[in-house]
Amino acid sequence: MAEFTMPSLGADMDEGTLVEWLVGPGDPVRRGDPVAVVETAKSTIEVECFESGAMGRQLVEPGTTVPVGTPLALIDSAAGPREEEAGGPREEPRVPPAPERAAPATAAGAAPARTPVASGAPEHGPVEAGPLIRRLAEQSGVDPGSVHGSGPAGRVTRADIERAAATASRPARVRATPRARRLAAELGIGLSEVTGTGRDAAVRARDVSGAASRQAAAHPPQRRTPAAVPASHPPGEQAPGMRQAIARLMARANRDIPHYYLSTTVDLAAATDWLHDHNRRAPLPERLLPAALLLRAAAVAAREVPELNGFWADDGFTPGEGVHLGVAVSLRGGGLVAPVLHRADTLGPPALMSALKDLVTRARTGRLRGSEVSGATLTVTNLGDQGVETVFGVVHPPQVALVGFGRVVDRPWAVGGLLGVRPVVTVTLSADHRATDGAVGARYLSAVDRLLQKPEKL
Repeated sequence: MAEFTMPSLGADMDEGTLVEWLVGPGDPVRRGDPVAVVETAKSTIEVECFESGAMGRQLVEPGTTVPVGTPLALIDSAAGPREEEAGGPREEPRVPPAPERAAPATAAGAAPARTPVASGAPEHGPVEAGPLIRRLAEQSGVDPGSVHGSGPAGRVTRADIERAAATASRPARVRATPRARRLAAELGIGLSEVTGTGRDAAVRARDVSGAASRQAAAHPPQRRTPAAVPASHPPGEQAPGMRQAIARLMARANRDIPHYYLSTTVDLAAATDWLHDHNRRAPLPERLLPAALLLRAAAVAAREVPELNGFWADDGFTPGEGVHLGVAVSLRGGGLVAPVLHRADTLGPPALMSALKDLVTRARTGRLRGSEVSGATLTVTNLGDQGVETVFGVVHPPQVALVGFGRVVDRPWAVGGLLGVRPVVTVTLSADHRATDGAVGARYLSAVDRLLQKPEKL
């Protein structure tokens, strides 16, 4: 059995709320499949499974807020879709038994054999719990043998009993599609009041719409008080607490990171000419914006100057395994997120443009996945579309640098002793002085400039 835990989706994330499960116990799952929806202070994110097998016991109910690293479910890696992938018959999924705790190894290094469980006996082993915990379990009406212990060596703690008691007191969760849940939250409809017409009586979006229509016909519309407004927020807009989460992270960054700042102005005449020529020949969906070349140059330069591509942790620098660009995206309702373009240095401008459009669209509609909001080795912010010519950002810990691009503007520019008007952009670098110094930062900005002078090679 492998544990599926609450993931860390950013340096500023301490806890998350499980919104809903996308799979049920016994369902086959593959590595990379989205299996749950988690809400953080910044966004609602689909979280992928990092093991292939079958979904086992789900340890946390939807609506529960737990710290990062808390086990959410068990994955039976010995089961799963192997027969189905091979084309063979597939048995009906079953709920795996409670997790088995590893037995201590013998002197020879081998685990002692398990005693077979007698028919009708509980499938779990002896419970590691003290007399006080057993008494609390008895008072709470909880069978300690059914509780997954989170203490050392699997010992059941007071928090485990209290969590199990709270879970047992919750009403049964109504089966419903994710779309139906979102619609019900927006319309203020209780799913328990809706008759489902889907498979296994699952509530579908049209069931919620029908229930809302019947409710509206039966009760004249009334002005709703602020307390009656659903707590959910539209996808992509600023979630409650997002500003506070950003404030905490930025305060930590300014407190802990000794920043230094550099800037340079880059002549974009060659890049602009190349873009015009490319877009004149390309079909409309494949045309590029200057951002594609800027991101490509930022990524390739990070590969050339790896001292700025990585993390500062445990009083030392760790280089990133690949160049993973975090791209700051402002949300319509305020706030921002930074989805990640993984291995951006291996993507050409057209692929980068396509990936960027997709990420921005899903970031603003709340459809990002967990792997798309974590793992950035360098962040880029581009405020050119907002009319800003120069931006000096704050480094996002534990990263060690942030690159800023401003608006492309026409400026008087001397080339070969002749003065003319050229399109230029201001490129800035905010960096962690613990990891690098100005000489390394200058080398990075010089690389960005050099790369943008030969856009055909990007």
